[in-house]
Amino acid sequence: MKAACRLYLISPPRIDLAQFVPMLQAALAEREVAAFQLRLKDVEDAEILAACAVLLPIAHAADCLFILNDRPDLAAHCGADGVHIGQSDAPLKEARKLMGPEAVIGVTCHNSRHLAMQAGEAGADYVAFGAFFPSSTKDAQTQAEPDLLTWWQETMLLPCVAIGGIGIEHARALRAAGADFLAVSSGVWAHPEGPRAAVGRYCAELA
Repeated sequence: MKAACRLYLISPPRIDLAQFVPMLQAALAEREVAAFQLRLKDVEDAEILAACAVLLPIAHAADCLFILNDRPDLAAHCGADGVHIGQSDAPLKEARKLMGPEAVIGVTCHNSRHLAMQAGEAGADYVAFGAFFPSSTKDAQTQAEPDLLTWWQETMLLPCVAIGGIGIEHARALRAAGADFLAVSSGVWAHPEGPRAAVGRYCAELA
């Protein structure tokens, strides 16, 4: 029997750390979130590490994995549970060498079966497909269809993450298509009722 689909939160590309702390605490309050990815863009390494130092303990207190985007070197330095790498980031082999055998390493595979198969053969712990819908946080270069998730579930045991503009209204269909995790950013942080309510609504659709 397929395991339940779970929520994978991604930070905004820029944050005010003091303001973001209570938002993350609220989002993780019910311990429903499987993983949180810190994805900061166009900021200095020192700012990334400072954010990791504050946010990682919050994630761990909620039994949530802490994943850093793009940078296996910084992920290893701060003690993150894992790293998420894109096709233009450090190779998976290098990321594994930096972070060790127990780290969770995910790979962006866009809408490509070939890239996903390569990532799985190279030792990725999960693959991410997308974007499924237009996103306000990232300009997607590719568009993925739900049948890609179905094909992956029928072919591989490795977990897959659906990413890209996923609103609450999309959650049930992507779960049914085969997503193991839904990666969500603005759907939680910008929700009019706040992050805690947003997580509750997503999880209700995934139950």
